[in-house]
Amino acid sequence: MSINIDENNLKKGLLGLVVALVEIIQDLLEKQALLRIENGSLSDEEVERLGEALFDLQEALEAIKIDNELEDCVYSVREGLDKVVDQVIDKFLNPTRWIEEADKNERNNTGELPISLLNCEHSR
Repeated sequence: MSINIDENNLKKGLLGLVVALVEIIQDLLEKQALLRIENGSLSDEEVERLGEALFDLQEALEAIKIDNELEDCVYSVREGLDKVVDQVIDKFLNPTRWIEEADKNERNNTGELPISLLNCEHSR
């Protein structure tokens, strides 16, 4: 069985993923910079350089997205990653719901409760 891969689509998807990850890192850098500015741990010169660097990075990312027609791809990747992060956070904040979902999935896959679930309690 052969797999047909559209090389252009693969390149666009990979570049979109890289740009999305760099944007996420940029968001984190901006939040960290704001915290440091609020705490007064940066000089005026450092604040100026940091602002210029973050602005230049933003411009470069926008140019890459426009030049390679990646706006939709990057948006889609970020939206997907946001959903995954939201689900992970929800599962950590609501472990009971996580256990119930796992139990439900086990029942749906086999039609009955697995013996391992019947013989032990779930730990948190």
